[in-house]
Amino acid sequence: MRPRLLADLPDGAHATVSHLDDTGLVLTPAQLRRLGELGFLPGEPVQVLRRGPGGREPLAVLVGDAIFALRLAEARCVAVEPA
Repeated sequence: MRPRLLADLPDGAHATVSHLDDTGLVLTPAQLRRLGELGFLPGEPVQVLRRGPGGREPLAVLVGDAIFALRLAEARCVAVEPA
């Protein structure tokens, strides 16, 4: 079963980070590590606030108490469990 990805959630959706996964080899190990450093860690609550022009990128994402802008490639590496 394919995990639910942060990039797949609609605007306003709440979820919890399950794990970081780059099975598609989109990001480098350093980029994945950086997502973890920003707070995208298992058990952390996240919310997709809104998307950029045309509903694409960047995604404004609330993780913990911080807001970040993520590219779709980054958001596709964050597996989540919807709330």
